[in-house]
Amino acid sequence: MDLTPSGLLALAKSPEGQKMVRYSATSVICVVLSFVILAFLVGVLQWDAGWAALVTCAITTVPSYVLNRRWAWGMSGTGHMLKEVVPFWVMAFIGLAFSTWTSSVAQTYAKHHHLARIPKVAVIEGAFIGAFGVLWVGKFLIINKLLFTGRHEADPTAVVG
Repeated sequence: MDLTPSGLLALAKSPEGQKMVRYSATSVICVVLSFVILAFLVGVLQWDAGWAALVTCAITTVPSYVLNRRWAWGMSGTGHMLKEVVPFWVMAFIGLAFSTWTSSVAQTYAKHHHLARIPKVAVIEGAFIGAFGVLWVGKFLIINKLLFTGRHEADPTAVVG
């Protein structure tokens, strides 16, 4: 892969590059949404970080699925329950398990170091977002090669995406 500015621009203009750009934009949208929801739940409502991460993931998985499937991969029509929806949610909740664990570790760290509310929220947010960032590239590859391939578009067991 050519990592020069001209090489990256050429990649971004290709069909695969456009998919990567839209996937990245979808990720940014969902990260911002997650950040806001998590900050509200932990910082304002003072929820436990683990429960806040669970609710945040459950809420943001819906727009993530829809934006990735329809906008990033350009798929329309119905989504196949077993080949798309279930694996997407499984990946989301693997990310949730990892981010919940990291959020809980961050919360313990913040309590142990007697951090004030804003630094505590910042540490938890960093752990939560960092956990999802670690999984981001792998998720792209799985979605691109296995989920939204379009090979099962006409399947009669499909459900609305």
